[in-house]
Amino acid sequence: MIKEKILKDLYILKEMSMKDISKKLDVGEHQVDYWMRKYNIKTRSISNAVYLKYNKNGDPFKIPTFLKKENIYRDQKFLYGLGLGLYWGEGTRKSKNSVRLGNSDPQLIKKFIEFLVKIFNIKKSKLRFSLQIFSDVEEKVALNHWKKILKFPKKHFYRSIITKSIKPGTYKYKSKYGVLTLHFANTKLKNFIFEKISQL
Repeated sequence: MIKEKILKDLYILKEMSMKDISKKLDVGEHQVDYWMRKYNIKTRSISNAVYLKYNKNGDPFKIPTFLKKENIYRDQKFLYGLGLGLYWGEGTRKSKNSVRLGNSDPQLIKKFIEFLVKIFNIKKSKLRFSLQIFSDVEEKVALNHWKKILKFPKKHFYRSIITKSIKPGTYKYKSKYGVLTLHFANTKLKNFIFEKISQL
């Protein structure tokens, strides 16, 4: 017999998987499953289980505490609202598993990075970028431009996407250094941001 309190502590509070619980208690997985059903402990969805598996140390971001307080700092409130607005206008809605925002303006990208770092306490080391340019733009020059302005090393950049230009030079004046897309792989944060946008 496995006590209900132990199962709730391991599965709900400590967010351990049923497999890990069976190993810890030295019992078969079928026994864990049996007692979970016996105590009507709701099991996680597959997507939640996968999320926990790859985020064993908890979420790689934090919900800002100032959202739960009455006295919101003015600069935080402004940055929070600005970040939501930027994602509403420039964010990628098709991606199910990550926060993505693309633009040709480096200052806009920098401000969104500030939003992720200052509001959600995201580590810059977790951010990745993809660059899309036309074939009449020199890739090395464009990449160095973004690396210098954003102050991120090359390892943070995915392989560039190069689109063939129909006519030489027709687009590079609008986007001389291409369009950069910021990536932060986290379904939970993406859903949180979309939820807040839908409430606006």
